[in-house]
Amino acid sequence: MVLPPKVNHPKGDTELNLKKRENSALVADTFDGKIHIEWDPQAQVTPLGQLPFFIQFLKMGHLFEPWVDECPLSYVSNNAPQKVNVLGPFLLSILAGHNRYAHITRLMGESVNTKLLGMTKVVSDDSARRALWKINEEEGIHWLQEQLAYCYSPLLSQPWILDADVTVKTLYGKQKGAVVGYNPHKSGRPSHTYHTYMIANLRLILEVEVQDGDQSSAAYSAPGLWALLNRMPRTNWPAFIRGDCDWGSDTIMTEAEQRGIDYLFKLRKSPYVKKLILQQHCKPGWDKTHAGWEALSAELKLSTWKQLRRVVLVRYRLPENIVIAPDSGNALPHPLSLLEPAEDMAAFEYSVLVTSFASEVVTIVQH
Repeated sequence: MVLPPKVNHPKGDTELNLKKRENSALVADTFDGKIHIEWDPQAQVTPLGQLPFFIQFLKMGHLFEPWVDECPLSYVSNNAPQKVNVLGPFLLSILAGHNRYAHITRLMGESVNTKLLGMTKVVSDDSARRALWKINEEEGIHWLQEQLAYCYSPLLSQPWILDADVTVKTLYGKQKGAVVGYNPHKSGRPSHTYHTYMIANLRLILEVEVQDGDQSSAAYSAPGLWALLNRMPRTNWPAFIRGDCDWGSDTIMTEAEQRGIDYLFKLRKSPYVKKLILQQHCKPGWDKTHAGWEALSAELKLSTWKQLRRVVLVRYRLPENIVIAPDSGNALPHPLSLLEPAEDMAAFEYSVLVTSFASEVVTIVQH
């Protein structure tokens, strides 16, 4: 009796191993086709290591190609680079954390993510600068606004709040608009001001305007805010606008009232505001809000206002051990503190809000 020879299956084993590896790999659909991604726990982490997944998001969300195609950048030379090779390096450089045009040269040796993004090469930083110079300013702003609105417009169907803020960025070069203005970080240094409009809580930026360093007040932010609202359908407008004490001017509030949009702004502790606090300090009717805060609704008309408006006084009782006589040298310099009778000694920190809301004070303080 002859036994059959022992059969080995090396090819079959290899095929099973390949299938096992493919099952453990992640698949990403990029502009260069589908790729399989495996993680090597021993390899070094790179800034662009997870970029294939973001490229898949750009492709599936139909975000990158329209951004490139609708860019108002055109070349007439036959030797000119493709637009994707010009705009792609900006995207990759920003995602890598670069903050200078010269840093684009670091992407010259990148051959993986550039191909996944549909690029054939990386242009130099000089070519990138010249490309920006070729774009008309008005057309470029319109292009960016439309692309940004495409990203956040679906969210505006839900109730939301618009936060307006101004950030000062100190400059050390000779950039356009670098002038000396209000600069709490480096007094006397030139700066730019970033006027930002965002969706509250999400902190999703709707638009940013870069202006000169001496244009930090809300009066320079308001035109951009109204232009942003004009581009939105009325159904997508925010529930109200929220800003700091610089926004509590009669011009801005009157414009909001004429447009039929509510607002909630802080007020500076001007003499009229301090007088109102003195009048309301000992009156009853303060409502408990949260975490020891109290609120009271009143009316106020400043000398610069054309009409009487509703204000909400908010106060917080400070710890008893920091109560100091107001006429002493150690009196609290920053918060406005008022002293009650000696048997119930307490100090309060006050804030005053102006609003067009008809809601209860508890709801307003929560906002």
